[in-house]
Amino acid sequence: MLHKVDNSENFLIKELSKGNNKAFRKLFDRYRNDLYKYSLSMVHSKSYAEEIVQDVFMKVWVKRASLNSELSFKSYLFTITRNNSIKFLKKAANNKKLCEEIFYKTQKFSNPTDLHIRESELDLLKQKALDRLSPKRRIIFEMSRNENKSYEEIAEELNISISTVRNQMSKSLEILRDIILKNKDIGLIFLFFYQGWL
Repeated sequence: MLHKVDNSENFLIKELSKGNNKAFRKLFDRYRNDLYKYSLSMVHSKSYAEEIVQDVFMKVWVKRASLNSELSFKSYLFTITRNNSIKFLKKAANNKKLCEEIFYKTQKFSNPTDLHIRESELDLLKQKALDRLSPKRRIIFEMSRNENKSYEEIAEELNISISTVRNQMSKSLEILRDIILKNKDIGLIFLFFYQGWL
C-alpha cells in the first residue's frame, strides 16, 4: 500500500519496481506533460507525441523491476522519449504517408526561391554540425556519409579498427543530433534523416 505522505521520487520508484500501480500512476502524472511537450517539439504532431509518451511509460512498466532508484528517473524518461522521437522521425522520413502527414503540412514552399533558401539553411546547419566534430571524427563521418563507405572500408583506409570507427560514428551522431534537434525546424530535421545524415 502506498503511504499517503511519502511521495518522494525515490520512494515511488522503489514501489514501482515492486509493481505498485499507484506509484506508477503518480510518476506518470508527474512527468507526462513535460515528456509530451518535449516529444511534440521534435515530432510536431500531437497524436504521435501522445503515442510516444504512452510507449515510454509502457517501457518503464515492463522494465520496472530493473529500475534503479538512485539514478535520475527524470533523465531516464527524457532519454527514452528523445530516442523514441528520433526513431519516429527516421521512420517518418522513409514513409511516404507519414512524410506527407507531418513534413509537408509544416512546409509552405510557394516558389523555387523558398526551396533554395531551405537548402541554404540546411547547408549552414550541416556546416555548423560538422564544425563541432574533432578532425578525426569529421574525417570518419564524411567518409561514411558523403563517400558512402562502409565501416570496414573506413577502418582499412585509415588503418584503425572497425570498433574505433563505430565508436567515433556513434559519438559524432550524438553531437549532430543534439545540434539538429535544438534547431526545432521539422523540415530541416526531416531532410537530415532523408539524406541519411542521422
